[in-house]
Amino acid sequence: MQLDRQQPALTSRPSMPGGEALKALRHQQAEGISRRQLLGWSLAGAVSLWLSEVVAGTFGFLWPNLAGGFGGVITIGKITIAESSLDVPGGPPFSMGAPAHFPAAKLFIMLVDPDKNAFIPGTSPAGDGAATNVRTLYQACTHLGCTPNFCPKNFWFECPCHGSRYDRLGIKVESLGPAPRSLDRFWSEVSADGTLTVDTGKLTLGPLPVALGQPGLIPPASPTGCLS
Repeated sequence: MQLDRQQPALTSRPSMPGGEALKALRHQQAEGISRRQLLGWSLAGAVSLWLSEVVAGTFGFLWPNLAGGFGGVITIGKITIAESSLDVPGGPPFSMGAPAHFPAAKLFIMLVDPDKNAFIPGTSPAGDGAATNVRTLYQACTHLGCTPNFCPKNFWFECPCHGSRYDRLGIKVESLGPAPRSLDRFWSEVSADGTLTVDTGKLTLGPLPVALGQPGLIPPASPTGCLS
């Protein structure tokens, strides 16, 4: 008995593209992201990030003077140097030169010369306290606006965001952190009865940084601080 053998079906071979087809494929745009596109997008992202930092920093510097901000005259009130409320929690007292923080007014105040142990009636248009013995500092780091913390260990301000350091009077320490200048200052006045008034709408930019060991910078009270 002879069985019928079925011949397997022959599959057709794919035809090879001709010369014109190969030329078209060679010049056809590859699917996905090209190297040039990836480079362009990366560059655009880096520029956008830089611009956002510049805008954030500028906004932080100008915020006290912007409409709708906290800018305006704020009465801190009578200041008694011995008040415990002015002491840094867990740290040295205000009478030793440590700052007092007033978050509602977004400022630090401190005695310029603790040996005098008193405020002097008068006006400080630049907020440096040369005439009143009290310095009034904006609480924002001059880099991107974070609030520096006062370190009782070394008697310096230390920014927790990017490590900028300032001495106890807000002078920026050169080469320690990216902040471009010292802490900014507010106009202030001490009345005859000791009432401190601060105008947060009148801001004076802080001076340029000072190198370690140079006049104008108060050296740290200890070789190490709270961040390191």
